Amino acid sequence: MQGERSIGRSLFLAKWSIYFIGLLIMSFGIVLMIRADLGSAPWDVFHIGLFYQVGLTIGTWSIIVGFFILAISSLIVKRLPSVGAFLNMLMVGIFIDMYLFIPYLKTPHSFFGQLFMLILGVLVIGIGIGVYISSRCGAGPRDSLMIALTEKTGFKVQHIRLAMELIVLYVGWLLGGPVFIGTILFSFTIGPIVGWTLPACQKTTDNILYKIQHKNNDNLTMQL
Repeated sequence: MQGERSIGRSLFLAKWSIYFIGLLIMSFGIVLMIRADLGSAPWDVFHIGLFYQVGLTIGTWSIIVGFFILAISSLIVKRLPSVGAFLNMLMVGIFIDMYLFIPYLKTPHSFFGQLFMLILGVLVIGIGIGVYISSRCGAGPRDSLMIALTEKTGFKVQHIRLAMELIVLYVGWLLGGPVFIGTILFSFTIGPIVGWTLPACQKTTDNILYKIQHKNNDNLTMQL
């Protein structure tokens, strides 16, 4: 019994470590896009627009918006959000502000430097999404709302997601958020990028978890 609990703890720690590493990577990609200053992802356009108009920090707005999104999702499906969704809401906002406070992470002087930072940011976001989803610890607030609206309306996931992205992008643009080529690049490439990173990350994560379980089972067998 004690050995089984030890295996469970090891798997638990491994899964959540992978989850937080994924959030760290994704948040870094978000900040790279922001610092590139060539346009941000739709939700970040909204957060930055709120930052321009009201103040606070971009990360704080990510948390506040995420909180309201989780609340709406919970009302729609009539159940509390998962721990993973709540931690995603909180930690991504904290990580965004943490990276934004790094003094040497600045907008490049040349357009090609900005473009390189933009493309790198989109790729890093895709990798981060693949890593954190592969842990199976829960979806983020925006994905939770997408799933809730899909369940409630019966519309296809891609149609719900597109409508959400267009609405927040438009509102963010009205608030003065940065809409430019980076916004277009992200919108058209993030799906294919995650389509490539997620299976690769899932395979790696499953192998890590399998090895941890296998190693602990071997240790348990030796003890017996």
